[in-house]
Parts: sequence; C-alpha cells; structure tokens
Amino acid sequence: MPDYSYEKAAETSGFNIICGVDEAGRGPLAGPVCAAAVILPEDLEIEGLNDSKKLSEKKREQLFDIITEKAISYCVAYGTLQEIEEKNILNATFLAMNRAIDGLNVKPDFALIDGNKIPTGIKVPAAAVVKGDAKSMSIAAASILAKVSRDRLLMEYDKKYPVYQFAKHKGYGTKLHTDLIKEFGPCEIHRLSFLKNILGEK
Repeated sequence: MPDYSYEKAAETSGFNIICGVDEAGRGPLAGPVCAAAVILPEDLEIEGLNDSKKLSEKKREQLFDIITEKAISYCVAYGTLQEIEEKNILNATFLAMNRAIDGLNVKPDFALIDGNKIPTGIKVPAAAVVKGDAKSMSIAAASILAKVSRDRLLMEYDKKYPVYQFAKHKGYGTKLHTDLIKEFGPCEIHRLSFLKNILGEK
C-alpha cells in the first residue's frame, strides 16, 4: 500500500510542498490523455487509497470525492488528441503533466512523478517513481483523479458517439472496441496513429 516515505524523503532533502503526479489514458485508442497533480496534507490517511487500476469504479469515485475535498491543492489537465497525433503519446503525456503541475493554486517545490521518466519542460525539481501509484500517497491520489476524470469524459463521449460504446471500454483496445472500429470506421476522437494495425493500413 502507498505511504508517505517518498514525500518524507523529499522533505528531508529540504523541500516543503510536494505534489504527486500521474496520468491515465496513454494506452487507449480514443480520447485525450489525462494527468493530475495533487498536494496532500502531511500524513493525511485516506482509507483504501491505492493504485487506481487495483480499485473498482465505485471505490475510485468515492476516493475522488475524498481527495478533492481534503487535498491542499489539485489540478487535472489533458494532452489533446491533436497533440497525441502530432507530438506522440509520451510528449502529449508530458504536456498534460506539466499543465497539471502548473495549474495547482498552491505552488509545489518538488514533484513525484509516476513512471521512469521526468517530463521534459518541468518547472520544479522532480523524481520519477516506478509503480509510484502503489508506493506514494500523493501519486496514488493523482492516479485516482486522472483515472476518474478521464473515465467521466469518455462517458460523455459515449452519449455523443453511442455506436462505439465508450462507456463500456473507456476507449481501450478491447475486442468489442476494435470490432466496432472495423464495423463503423473511426470517429473524430479516435487516435488514428494507434489504429494502423486494426485498419490494416501500411
């Protein structure tokens, strides 16, 4: 389970305001990539907080409300479909992460980033934490906000593009989703660069 050991290590190094940063939606075939940055009160206990992928949708929704209520500051931001296509998914993810950090109304002096890479262009000192959403409370909180925010967006897309059943798969490359793309072709929120194998394009 995540704890505050990474945050405490940063404080020991002289930093005071530490944010956790995570993303959701790097892998799907549709929609933007989402990132969240969160600053939690020191030693705040949030029961059941863990890597968002290990939790039910209902539990994530409950934790979303607790985190947004109790966080010192949080921000959710996106890398757009156009940015994914033009700059690639990694760079679009970095843009989303930097926007989330920059959007915090309390400015952090250190960022804990989920994964093995620190975003290019980041404006604060940072450390990358592999599987950070299962290790750091701040990153775990960010993973919940990013995942729930993106899922809610895909539920809205489901209303606009019902034939693709986005509410069921949230844009991920499930058999249902790929079969529907083959049947109906892509829509305007699909990542065309991700569909070359599915559509048989060379």
